[in-house]
Amino acid sequence: MMEGPTPVLLAMIIIGLPTIMLMLIANRFFKFREKKLEVEALNAAEKAAQYAARSTELEQRVRVLEQIVTDSGAQTAAQIEALRTPSALKAPPRKRTSKVSEGTK
Repeated sequence: MMEGPTPVLLAMIIIGLPTIMLMLIANRFFKFREKKLEVEALNAAEKAAQYAARSTELEQRVRVLEQIVTDSGAQTAAQIEALRTPSALKAPPRKRTSKVSEGTK
């Protein structure tokens, strides 16, 4: 058997080195995962902002369409009715034709 500090040092080397290596590998792995999650969070935030902008744009377009349907519909109907009145049914004015003098040839 070994005596003195030799068995303790051997045990520390046999158990300690692999443990330290595993801790370093785990530390690097978790840092990598953290960076990856940060990038994914930034991408998600950017997409959310794009969706919000698109949603706002679509809401504005719907408001414009609602105005066209509600406001212009009444105006258009009034214009059509105005065209149906008897004053609008008058004969169109005749075109004036000028006579060409035949003696200028």
